[in-house]
This record gives sequence, C-alpha cells and structure tokens, in this order.
Amino acid sequence: MRWNRWKVWSGALAMVLMAGPPAAMAATAKGDVLLVPDRVWTAEGDSAHAGWAVLVHEGAIAAVGALNTINAPANAQRIALPGTTLTPGLIDLHSHVFLHPYNETLWNDQVLKEPQDYRTLEAAAHARATLMAGFTTLRDLGTEGAGFADVSVKRAIDEGMIPGPRLFVATRAIVATASYGPGPRGFRPDIDLPGGAQEVSGVDEAIRATREQAGHGADWIKLYADYRVGVDGSTQPTLSLAEMKAIVDTAHLSGRPVAAHASSDEGVRLAVEAGVDSIEHGYGASEATFRLMKQRGVAYEPTLTAVEATAQYFEHYVPGQTEPTARMREAEHAFRTALKRGVTIGNGSDVGVFTHGDNWREPANMVRDGMSAAQALHAATDVAARILRQQDRFGRIAPGLRADLAAFTGDPSTHIDDLKQAAFVMKDGTVYRLPQNTP
Repeated sequence: MRWNRWKVWSGALAMVLMAGPPAAMAATAKGDVLLVPDRVWTAEGDSAHAGWAVLVHEGAIAAVGALNTINAPANAQRIALPGTTLTPGLIDLHSHVFLHPYNETLWNDQVLKEPQDYRTLEAAAHARATLMAGFTTLRDLGTEGAGFADVSVKRAIDEGMIPGPRLFVATRAIVATASYGPGPRGFRPDIDLPGGAQEVSGVDEAIRATREQAGHGADWIKLYADYRVGVDGSTQPTLSLAEMKAIVDTAHLSGRPVAAHASSDEGVRLAVEAGVDSIEHGYGASEATFRLMKQRGVAYEPTLTAVEATAQYFEHYVPGQTEPTARMREAEHAFRTALKRGVTIGNGSDVGVFTHGDNWREPANMVRDGMSAAQALHAATDVAARILRQQDRFGRIAPGLRADLAAFTGDPSTHIDDLKQAAFVMKDGTVYRLPQNTP
C-alpha cells in the first residue's frame, strides 16, 4: 500500500511540474474534438451503440451518433479510441478525499496526527487519482477533521490549479455532542480533542451549524443520524428528530440538500421522517423503512465497498477465498431489499476508507450483490447526476451537456469490471488521459 501511495503522489508531482495548467494537455475546452471509440454508451438506455462517435465543441457535447452522420469541422482534432466504450464521466456520491485507507493509517491517527496542511496536499493527490480513473464528479461528504479545506480544494480544481473531478462538498458534517470521534471514550476526559465533525446539541445549535457550513461554502449538508453510542458500542440514534428536522429545514431554505449517515433501522427512519435527501450506508434498514424511502423519494448510497474494505483490514476477509463477513451479508441484504423496493440507488462508495482511484469497486460490488451491469453504470452516471440535481449539466452523453467523458477497454455496460482501467478521460472538454499508444 505504501508503494501505491507513492505512485499516486509521484503522479501528482509530475502533474504539478508540467508546463502550464491542465488545459495544456492533448485537447482543450476550446475548439472541436471528435472522439471515435468502438462503442458509445450514452446512459439513455442500457446498451452501447457500436460505430458511434461524439463531437465536442468548446467543452460541451455538440453531437452524438453514428460516425457517418456527424458533420465534424475540418479542423476538429480526431481522437481514436479503438477497443473502448465511451461513457459519461463516472460519479461517486460518497467520497472522503481527506482520508486514506485505514490499513495505512487508522482514522484516529489521521485526524489526530496528520496536520491539516499535509492532509490538504493528500487530498489534491487523491483528487487527481480519482479523475484519472474516469470519475469526473465527486460528492465529498465531510473533511473528517480538516475543517473547511474541501472548499479550497474545490476552488483549486475549478480554477485549474490542480487536476481533479468536479467536487460537491459538505465541509465538516454535523454530529450530536460527544457521539463522534476521536473519543471521547477511550481518551483522558481532560483532553480537548480535535473533532472529526461539528458537534451540536439542541435545535438552535443545529441551525447555527447548518448556517455556518453553508456560509463557508458547503454544497450539501451532512448529518449523522446515528453512531456507535450504545452502552455496548451498538449503533443507536444520536440527533433527535427535532434536531435533524431543524438541520434539514435550514439547509432546504438555502437550496442545499441533506445527506444522512444512518446505519440502524431507527436512524434511517428518523432521518427520512426529518426530510433528508439521501441516506448513506443504511445497512440495518428494514424493508418497511426502504418502502418509506421509496415513498418519500429519498436516494440511497449503499457504500458496499467500505464494508468490504474494513472486513479485509480488520476481519481477515480475503476476496474470493473466505466467506463474506456478517457485516458484508447485512450490507448485501439491505442493498437487495432497496433494489427490490425500487429505491433510487446512486453509486456511493465511501472511498478514502479504501484507495482513491479504485472507485470502480463500488459498481462492481453492486453487480455482485444483485444489479445488472447496466443498472450499476446508470447508478454511476445519470442516476447520480439526478441525485446531485445536475442532470441538465452532466451524467449523460447528449448534445448541450458538458463534455465529461471516459472510455474503458471492453464494454462495462455488459461487463462491469471493465471499469477497472480508464483508457481516456475528459472533463469539461479538457483531456486528462489518453490511451498509451495515442500519438
């Protein structure tokens, strides 16, 4: 793992040392680019179209269809992508760019020992690795003790200072007092520890925290509906219904949606009753609660890969060699129940718990646990864009949308593991990755 992190950091350093900003790469948002893969999967249907191409003009998709029907300007740059399927740029709705895998450094040690400046540099490297993997958009759900630094990383990406995906940020996240780490359990009671999120007690503090985070640049507000606060360490509700409703109502007044961390059935139900827009994790939710989510139009991000990763780190799980752990079976059951009940399921992996750039593992695990490859690909493109309220900007390959595109060798709409290696990446019309054999 240390070698993998060195490769990420060295790649980021190489990008920094390149002459000029990211727009100095193979193609830019200005002018015309004709992309010619073997197939195009538009997200408007389940099957890829053989022999199709995409024309990009000044950062937007200008045309898509059979190659012989596209009237490309004579000076358009033509990029051949043989053997690949072109898809919309992928979206991960649950990331933590300020974290790295817990088998490298435990969460407590990251929050307590890694300075915020260092973690911000790490986040920049993680953002680049994510983009190069074909994920052009992230919803980053909390800096985990790094304050409002996600707003600065987002700005640096938007201004072309560093390469990375489009970021929708949640800044600090909101938790009930003394319910989230580090500590207080397990630490001396006279130590004032930095927190992984913003603590509140009562409706007034909940409203104030929501306004503070919105004022500092949060696109989404994240709250923790439950956590491991039971006497026996079990997951129990933390914020009251009144506190959660105050957060939701305040966020919605400013046009910001709300994501809720919730793992227990009661925590999920309370968050849904409070009016949240998405549920993260939901491993212990009952069929009745998923039915309520469907009725209320609440989206679900299952974060299957986070459970798999922690099982590998701490429960001796070996993919393909040992049986799934009890927690993995619980997460699979919840996912299959949500799928059966028709809940809107978006691709959200909790990456940061595992290696940035390996985001493809979540759609692969969604297929493992019951989705078709096409369903999982939709979850990571047009469905995710709708959850973000950005369906009119990206998430499909259609004229007028931004040119956020990725190509993968093979056809991930029929074989989801083909997402493992991106051959081509474009965001907003700028090319960040080309096939190795491209001149």
